[in-house]
Amino acid sequence: MKSVTKQLLAPFATLVVLITATPAAAFDLNSETPILVSADNARLDDSSGVATYTGTVELTQGKTRLNADKVTLYRDNDGLSRIEASGDPAHYRQPTRDGTGETDAKAQHITWSASDRELTFEREAVIEQNGNLFRGDVIHYDTVRRVVTAEGGADTGSGTGRVEMVIQPRSTKQGSDGNSESQ
Repeated sequence: MKSVTKQLLAPFATLVVLITATPAAAFDLNSETPILVSADNARLDDSSGVATYTGTVELTQGKTRLNADKVTLYRDNDGLSRIEASGDPAHYRQPTRDGTGETDAKAQHITWSASDRELTFEREAVIEQNGNLFRGDVIHYDTVRRVVTAEGGADTGSGTGRVEMVIQPRSTKQGSDGNSESQ
């Protein structure tokens, strides 16, 4: 009975690992590491606190990277408050919290909010990590509570429109009798 219970709970444990190992805090405003931006074009409106970058935009802070066709940065009295990125698709990559891999996310629109401490991936959103995959029309990641929520969308013909997950099996090895054993 314990073996059956263990087999049933294994996919849920993998799901928890995927969700909790997603990006730790996105861009870290408390870090001493600056956020670097490069693009083909830039428009800075100091009076409104808005900077818009277009054309192969790259944002980096340490090993966290955001690549998009267009990125808009919003500043308020406390500093950088919001990042909006769009592309076909825009890509966000960051090492996992435990340093054993990288989270690779893509969507048509990616938003990071400092006040909400949330990353939002919209339209054709996909998060991949160590072979595991999480897909939905909209994926929200609360970086403080470490909670992921996803919403499906309309069936456009290129997918089901539903939230989907792919959870990789645990590694197995061949036992001396030729049967697979879980590690």
